[in-house]
Amino acid sequence: MISKTNQLELRPLRYFLVLAETLHYRKAADILFISQSALSQQIKQLEAILGVTLFDRTNRKVALSRPGQLLVKEAQLILNQLEDSMERWQLTNDGVMGQLKIGFVGSAMQMYLPSILKQFGKKYTKINFYLEELTNTEQIRALEHEELDIGFMRSNIVSPDLRIKSVYKENFSLVLPEDHFITKDNFKHMGQLSEESFILFPNENSPMYFQQIQNLCADQGFSPRISHKSIHGPTIFKLVENGMGISIVPNSLRDEHNYKIKFLELDKVPHRTELFAAWKKNNTNPALHYFLELI
Repeated sequence: MISKTNQLELRPLRYFLVLAETLHYRKAADILFISQSALSQQIKQLEAILGVTLFDRTNRKVALSRPGQLLVKEAQLILNQLEDSMERWQLTNDGVMGQLKIGFVGSAMQMYLPSILKQFGKKYTKINFYLEELTNTEQIRALEHEELDIGFMRSNIVSPDLRIKSVYKENFSLVLPEDHFITKDNFKHMGQLSEESFILFPNENSPMYFQQIQNLCADQGFSPRISHKSIHGPTIFKLVENGMGISIVPNSLRDEHNYKIKFLELDKVPHRTELFAAWKKNNTNPALHYFLELI
């Protein structure tokens, strides 16, 4: 008996994934620059090899069958692994020993990450970095799909497939307009700001961070009235500068030179913000092992 794996080719799997995404033969064929009949033939050939029907077809629509739904994840994994393997081969062939894909939230690049990257770069000169600023949610998704090797985020809520480690703790800072009546000298507690409008990171992107802000205010008997949300420090600072509200950010994110705003470090409150490193448990990239030794 001939094994299915001995008969499988990569092209039909790629065609299958495009059709699974579009669920439309003409659109999929256009994307693939082939005819509809050629696409249909490739899909039928794949179904014959696997011994299942991958799509339920009617005159009006195309839908994934249950075997087809199950194959989507596996086909993506197969093609991702091939791409990663060829990438490692190309880098090695070019004299580079590897590549590390790193995701991070903006504040991680202000204080924590630069020194780690510099130290790692000096020690492992033939390993390239690929850096991408992403939200917590985007990093978790990318790690699960093996599009990142490691992420630095302000969330400790991850799937069972990921490992997580606290790497950096710091104070919060208030962000106020330059002419705000609260100053370092007269600030006593958050209750003085209970009537203010707040500009915060969205709850859906940073649930742990958002809850910490809620707790910080709840300690003084109020819940922050949120007027605007943003995941970008510069946007938050510009909104504060223009009197749209006040904010609370990690102390490392403060920028006292480019905006007409002021920062008050909350060094007397018990709440601190935390930066976490996360990576997939079964990640086989040797460069990740070396990097983890430094954090």
